Amino acid sequence: MQGIFRLRHMIVTIALTLAPAPAFAIDEALLPRNLSPWGMFLGADIVVKAVMVGLGIASLVTWTVWLAKSVELRRKGALALRRTRALEGNIRLAEAAEKAGDAHDAVAQLIQSCAKEAELSGGVLDDGLQERVALRLERVEAAMSRQIARGTGVLATIGATAPFVGLFGTVWGIMNSFIGISESHTTSLAIVAPGIAEALLATALGLVAAIPAVVIYNHLVRGIANYRALLGDASAQLMLLVSRQRDHRDFRLARAAE
Repeated sequence: MQGIFRLRHMIVTIALTLAPAPAFAIDEALLPRNLSPWGMFLGADIVVKAVMVGLGIASLVTWTVWLAKSVELRRKGALALRRTRALEGNIRLAEAAEKAGDAHDAVAQLIQSCAKEAELSGGVLDDGLQERVALRLERVEAAMSRQIARGTGVLATIGATAPFVGLFGTVWGIMNSFIGISESHTTSLAIVAPGIAEALLATALGLVAAIPAVVIYNHLVRGIANYRALLGDASAQLMLLVSRQRDHRDFRLARAAE
């Protein structure tokens, strides 16, 4: 009896050894071993690779613009606030223009433009003086606002288009997966998984590029609005200064002293 059981055990062992492997074992063996983000990038189609590289560059541009504009807004905002506070004191336009000198910051250019118009008016203190000064200040303020907002438009573009670019990579990767299924005549997970993984990676990169771009754009818009408000305060202080000097006829006295 023991010999019969031993023989039966040997037959079963040989049968299991010679039997074909289950389908799931084959699929597991055929699956790619490296499904890390870098591995999926290396294994991606050339079009999906181009989409990923483009989204990576867009993300780099986003953070570069954020750093540059944040530093610029902080520096120019602090200088504009300091010059605006100086105009609130008992100061004359000539003194403010002398302190501004040949500086190229926004408030300095407002002061220089105001002083230039007062000089061109030749001491004629009529209602047109304040109107001309207001027009000059408005033009300078608009120019400085455009200058400080330069470079932020690219953030809006990235925030609006990056998700769709990532979606294009997703569609292309899934399309390649279906092509692989059609060519191999099988629905094996080993055929479908890499293309789907690459497609999802493209979608993720699109969101990684778009979400910070939108947040940073809104943050910079608020900072630019605060900077424009400072320029508006500086223009208002200059208009008040011109009005006070007109009431005291400081322009005419200064011209007579010359």
